[in-house]
Amino acid sequence: MSQWNPKFSQRTAITLVIANMVGTGVFTSLGFQLLDIQHAGIILLLWLIGGVVALCGALCYAELGAALPRSGGEYNFLSRIYHPGVGFVSGWISVTVGFSAPTAAAAITAATYLKSVFPELSVVLTSVVLVTGIGAIHLGSRSGSSAFQQVFTGIKIALILLFMALAWWQVETLQTVSWLPQTTDLALIGTGGFAVALIYVNYAYTGWNAATYLSGEVDNPAKNLPRILIFGTATVTLLYLALHVTFLSVAPMQAMAGKIEIGYVVADYAFGETGASLIGGMLGVLLVSTVSAMLLAGPRALQVMGEDFRVLRALSRTTASGVPAIAVGVQISLTLLLIVTSSFEQIIVFSGALLALNSLVTVVGVLVLRFREPDLPRPFAMPWYPLPMVVYSVIILWTLIYLVTERPVEGLMALVLITLGGVVYWGAQRQGTRPSTAERSGT
Repeated sequence: MSQWNPKFSQRTAITLVIANMVGTGVFTSLGFQLLDIQHAGIILLLWLIGGVVALCGALCYAELGAALPRSGGEYNFLSRIYHPGVGFVSGWISVTVGFSAPTAAAAITAATYLKSVFPELSVVLTSVVLVTGIGAIHLGSRSGSSAFQQVFTGIKIALILLFMALAWWQVETLQTVSWLPQTTDLALIGTGGFAVALIYVNYAYTGWNAATYLSGEVDNPAKNLPRILIFGTATVTLLYLALHVTFLSVAPMQAMAGKIEIGYVVADYAFGETGASLIGGMLGVLLVSTVSAMLLAGPRALQVMGEDFRVLRALSRTTASGVPAIAVGVQISLTLLLIVTSSFEQIIVFSGALLALNSLVTVVGVLVLRFREPDLPRPFAMPWYPLPMVVYSVIILWTLIYLVTERPVEGLMALVLITLGGVVYWGAQRQGTRPSTAERSGT
């Protein structure tokens, strides 16, 4: 009998969702939002909208994941719903930006926080060592990856709760803020600044779909995947709202505006300089879970692309314990490249926009699949159809339109990457496709 566990448990998948979501965005994006919006009620509204959007997206992905339970995330969904070329470009985005960019950003943020404790550390070198070390763990076995992911996600949640409790206990004077928006403040909604701020929020919520990247490796995905996506997303939404109430109550907005290391700034006001350094180190440690989760999920998109295209077949090879080692190695390499070549803010805006577009096309795919394959077994059908799909699509489309207007350079970069993905697909298609996993197994 095989000694390795052929499936990831529901618990591991939930920790994967939470760890993918709770990372760089929630501890960095508030500083960028405060450059245009300095009202606590509007900031909380941003994060509440982000949570509702993520939950709507999770309901849509839960239906797709239960009906099409193969690993690969959007690559799997869009190849089946639209065309293999659309799926390939989506997988290309997930591989080149969707996981590599947030992983690089999380590693950079973790290194930045650790530098507050050990000033002599190099941010770039520390980031490289962190990604390489965690990647080596995921090259081992599923059981090792699962244990590492569960432990560090548990540590992450415990540290965040401890951070909030200590901040409320230690701060001498709470900030005077208004949690209920005034009529004049509501005028901020619908502006370009609000839309771009929502891109940062959506980036922070990115990861709610992480479990779909290893659907084929989850126990009973038709039953468990909806629970995993919905529970994980709802938990993170509540955590994000609590964190921002803490941030805005402890530190003045002016001190946080434009800053990346929001946790350190808040800790400085709550605990003083020495305490802030310790908290900075603690926040650096909790981001280890985020880096791990992305290096665990991302290579599965590469793996299924390798299963479908001959020219990429090396990516589908697995070790004796079922780990797609070459795909993991490629993901690590792409992440390291971004760490040494890209700026932090550009990583967030660029990848956030592309991921939003990727998920938007997927969510609309729920409608397309219901129309094209009405008799397809759907173990989970989203409640209140089509409301969650409409809410998600309208809000994401609105933010993308404003983003292209406000940040045309990032929009052009996204277009170039999508076009390049199409060119790579054309080249891969000329080399021929391979039977899918399901076809090869006769299912």
